[in-house]
Amino acid sequence: MDARSIRNFSIIAHIDHGKSTLADRMLELCGTVERRKMRDQVLDSMELERERGITIKMQPVRMQFRAADTGEYVLNLIDTPGHIDFSYEVSRALKAVEGCVLLIDATQGVQAQTLTTLAMAREQGLTIVPAVSKVDSPLARIAETKAEIAAVLGVASEEILECSGKTGQGVAELLQAIVQKIPPPSVAPGTAFRGLIFDFQYSNHRGVIVYIRATDGLVQKGDQLTFVAAGKTFTVLEVGIFAPEEKPVASLAAGEIGYIVTGIKEAGIASVGDTLATLGPGNKPALPALAGYETPRPVVWASLYPESQDDFPALRQALGRLKLSDSSLAYEEETSGTLGRGFRCGFLGMLHMEIITERLRREFNLTLIVTSPSITYEITLLNGKTETVYSPVFFPDDGQVREIREPWVRATIITPAQYLGPILTLLYEHEAETGETETFGDNRTGLTLMMPLREMMRGFFDELKSVSSGFASISYEIGAVRAADVTRLDILVADEPVAAFARVVSRRRVEEEARKAVEKLHKILPRQLFATKIQARALGRIIASETLSALRKDVTGYLYGGDVTRKMKLLEKQKRGKKKMKERGTVNIPHDVFLKMMRGEK
Repeated sequence: MDARSIRNFSIIAHIDHGKSTLADRMLELCGTVERRKMRDQVLDSMELERERGITIKMQPVRMQFRAADTGEYVLNLIDTPGHIDFSYEVSRALKAVEGCVLLIDATQGVQAQTLTTLAMAREQGLTIVPAVSKVDSPLARIAETKAEIAAVLGVASEEILECSGKTGQGVAELLQAIVQKIPPPSVAPGTAFRGLIFDFQYSNHRGVIVYIRATDGLVQKGDQLTFVAAGKTFTVLEVGIFAPEEKPVASLAAGEIGYIVTGIKEAGIASVGDTLATLGPGNKPALPALAGYETPRPVVWASLYPESQDDFPALRQALGRLKLSDSSLAYEEETSGTLGRGFRCGFLGMLHMEIITERLRREFNLTLIVTSPSITYEITLLNGKTETVYSPVFFPDDGQVREIREPWVRATIITPAQYLGPILTLLYEHEAETGETETFGDNRTGLTLMMPLREMMRGFFDELKSVSSGFASISYEIGAVRAADVTRLDILVADEPVAAFARVVSRRRVEEEARKAVEKLHKILPRQLFATKIQARALGRIIASETLSALRKDVTGYLYGGDVTRKMKLLEKQKRGKKKMKERGTVNIPHDVFLKMMRGEK
């Protein structure tokens, strides 16, 4: 295939800005999918994607488009996730294309996440084709939205296209602009094959299937290739394209996008950003790795336990299966004295954690206990030793620590100006440092800030939507590591610390968090046969305390007469028994109490 007739592109859009619907109309217009087989969000194959209206799994597709006066073109679209949790995968997918369509909802205007992904595209020197979507809506503010885009891109409003994924208006013109403005892939002369892995999946029968952008040479069935970073060699079982289902072809040449079936059934071999290359002399890659590869690092940790310990082997197998198609998932086995055997899992962010746990429930029918998420801390002890701690259970006592460091995030919030006051108050409560502000069209303000990642996880997204009535949008990226003023908060029941309730909190909020935890546990913990103390301990002292009164039995109910001393003797005997039980007895905390504490239930 002549590389001059290929156009590789992606669509940059915020959640619910019409990206999937626009892709549907493109597929329809190009005849890639027959009308009788069309459905909404045809590129979103997962049930979870359809329910939430978001793209979780990348999906490439090849389309044939006949441009006016210039002939037939092959358009390769890579439909990427829009959430910041998957920013590394998005950056690798953008590396596989030469241009992007910047799609902005005419009813909502420019959003924070759109700016973040746009910045990635501009850093990689991609050609940007701006367009306004949902122009058919009665709420559309086309002129104002065009003015916002023009200010961001520095282009004239007349250059911005108008389209509607719902009606198909302007889609043909947008495809024509893609052909005219986005350059074809540049192909270097050479015979050795090399390609960039921008995604992959797992098949029970065929092993790992890598999604690849060929950058050099040509690959076909039977070739010997190697993963440059992983060092694993394999024989190509099949090559193909996405139409949008997998379609085998004879070969993939430089500039094309498609898939390669590896036959590998080991976890951890394939990873986004790695390079596939022809095996050269000495069993070494014939060409060096493409630049920019990084190993995804989890930033959020949480423990997963099966509700029934009989399901522990099934949970281990399920995590192994997910790891085969998601190299960014990390997990290791751990044991809790109260919850039994489980796994400590690392995720790219809160949405990634939510998706993985939901897939475990749906695809593997597992009922899970998910502990409160935590982040990774770098701790320097008094003896000079530095440790990385990702669980509150392993967080050292306050008197053993010299310095604690935690990750911060750089964030951008775009909001209508009338909500700026409540948002600034919210940012102060979450220890944020505010920076510059920028005014967008239609009386909207962009605010840059820095915030501890642990505070971002402490319900910040829900609170932001609440104080802004849902109009504010936010994007963030992991920034530098800074000194942290935090401590471990332990919850004690009958003078015994309960590891599952431990958490790391800010010193400035330790008393508030301690009172809330103690009061909540006091409400939901069943009464025992002896008075039970519930305490919160931090900074080497008890911060909050409640006493759960004993469950008393009426030991005098069967008496029907006689002197009052008979009752007194029985009551004294009961008192002595409860005192002895308090000294020797232990509290068995019911399973549902753990669930309510972790899920925030009352």
